[in-house]
Amino acid sequence: MILVSGSPEFTMNPLTLTELERRMLRAKQNSEVVYRYPSVDALEFELKMRTHIVEAAKALYASGVSFATFEGSKCNEQYWTRTENGGFQLRGGVLPSVGINDIFENGHLYGFECAGAIIIILYKAVLDTVGDAVFNAYFKNLFLRSWQYDRDLNLITTYNKNEAYPGDVLYFKNPEHDPETPEWQGENVIMLDTDLYFGHGIGIESGQEIINALNRMRRENSTISAYLQDLVVHPDFEYLRGLSMRDAWWEEGSATEEIGIAGRIGFGTIRY
Repeated sequence: MILVSGSPEFTMNPLTLTELERRMLRAKQNSEVVYRYPSVDALEFELKMRTHIVEAAKALYASGVSFATFEGSKCNEQYWTRTENGGFQLRGGVLPSVGINDIFENGHLYGFECAGAIIIILYKAVLDTVGDAVFNAYFKNLFLRSWQYDRDLNLITTYNKNEAYPGDVLYFKNPEHDPETPEWQGENVIMLDTDLYFGHGIGIESGQEIINALNRMRRENSTISAYLQDLVVHPDFEYLRGLSMRDAWWEEGSATEEIGIAGRIGFGTIRY
């Protein structure tokens, strides 16, 4: 069930929504879980960003990036510095938007494992949702390694895979993986659609196909199958919407001050 400003009655123009967004909207409306939004704009922002997460996952799959462990990771050194732990630190003087977009444009220069792929996809989706100016203002000094340790996106964790929607991050666990290949202890994935996921290193597959792939990476004589955990992760959509709104308010205040009208203050760029 969806409540907007406390009410189940709200109006959205279906012509502004993609087919995927309309299906997500219907699924949330039909859910027994109550999803609360302060405004229609907030609901629309989430739907648009979920779409951009799905699009970013598909674009990363098509980009030519390779799968690599942290020990074997690689990056375009024109924009990133590879750290000792296999992560990528944005070089000084490089715009965050340029660094992120380069991964999708020159994928053959990059190699990383599935957790790194998740954070790259999420950053790309934020960039495509809020635009270059806001992204560059709030996501400076990017460090790419693993979504589990990221703070910039205010990631939210729930534990109900039955309430996962396109754009959510999920995890297939492989409890009896081969100890010689610890990178296959599980697979971080982006949900693309009903029973369709992208996992870097495996590709775009159904849930069963991902389980089958992980089961081939189990130790000898294993008996426990890989499985989809209840873990569901997504960015704090309302927090991210607030960043773009705050930036717009700041620009509005600056413009009115220039022409002698009292402008808003206190909404300058914040780096946390």
